[in-house]
Amino acid sequence: MPEQADVENSQNTSSTTDEDEISLLDLLIVLAKHKRLVLGLPLATAVVAAIVSFLLPNVYTGTTKILPPQQSASVASALLNQLGGGLGGFLGAAGGSVLGGRSSNDLYVGMLKSRTVADNLISHFELAKVYDEDRLSDARKRLEKETTVVAGRDGIITIEVEDKDPKRAAELANAYVEELMKLTKVLAVTEASQRRLFFERQLLQAKDSLTAAEITARQGLQKGGLAQVDAQGRSLIEVTARLRAQVSVKEVQIGAMRTFAAEGNPELQRTQQELEALRRELSRIEGSSPIAAIGRGGEAGNAGLDNLGRLRDVKYYEFLYELLAKQYELAKIDEAKDAAVVQVMDKAIEPDRRSKPKRTLIILLSTLVALFASIIFAIFSGAAATARADPEQATRLESLRRYLRWR
Repeated sequence: MPEQADVENSQNTSSTTDEDEISLLDLLIVLAKHKRLVLGLPLATAVVAAIVSFLLPNVYTGTTKILPPQQSASVASALLNQLGGGLGGFLGAAGGSVLGGRSSNDLYVGMLKSRTVADNLISHFELAKVYDEDRLSDARKRLEKETTVVAGRDGIITIEVEDKDPKRAAELANAYVEELMKLTKVLAVTEASQRRLFFERQLLQAKDSLTAAEITARQGLQKGGLAQVDAQGRSLIEVTARLRAQVSVKEVQIGAMRTFAAEGNPELQRTQQELEALRRELSRIEGSSPIAAIGRGGEAGNAGLDNLGRLRDVKYYEFLYELLAKQYELAKIDEAKDAAVVQVMDKAIEPDRRSKPKRTLIILLSTLVALFASIIFAIFSGAAATARADPEQATRLESLRRYLRWR
């Protein structure tokens, strides 16, 4: 019995091998039958692809590689708010938001892809005429299509610009770097530049307030003068105004620090403690020397109180402006030390070889696709002919055709 089973297995294996050989032989017969199609179509496709590829214009790629400065996530978040138009409100938002998962490279890539950079390049190189576009938006889309900006894991940003003119391709790639440097000078990129911008705005507000207070005090002088404010009152006014100005500056300083420092930052905590100490001192002085005691009785007393308030406001804004000016100068010095420097690793040079079209690849791919399509067509044609020869298969084939018809 075991010998009989071995014989049957051997026969089955032989039968399977014969069927495979017959199937392969049938396939070769089908291909040989359609040899004109299988060989002619790829050859004709290769000739057409070669002609078309040689008619395509040469395209050159200018490549520049830069190394941007590394910044923290909070700085990147604040700058993206500026690029998005929220220049006035970025300071409050930056304290509680982070640029989750993004590096500073993504920030600079976004700056390179900004509309401001694109419009400057289109204007400088007259790309609307080069691209034969009537509208600026279309020229902007075309430039975006021809430009590739990629940030690698090694921290290097690669800028590639394709153009039919090799010289213009290199110049465009280098111009992207120049526009990026201009943009970093305008926008507050680093933490120091953000502090400088913050104090600059506060200084302008203090200047306007000081001007308004001086005008009011001058009007008081014209109506009766400030003679009714005695020496003691003037001294108390100056002390109080100076303390109020110091409190205001500390509040401004804390607001600036919140754009880049967390609540647990030691410097921020120290500044908050100094602010509380100044507030306690101001409350003590104001409580021990009421303003009403400084004025004199009757109408003269009322005039003295008015003049006292005017003088107090002038002194307050003078001290505030002075302290903010010092903070602003310190922020400018820090900004100069911590400037965002974009380093150019590889400046784009005029390419001496085209990057497109890749004619050999076009011809090979077109030939392979045509060869594959011709083989599939030959196999299906042979299968259809075999099915038509068999009555049962012919009936099933006709049913398939009927169901495939568009009704």
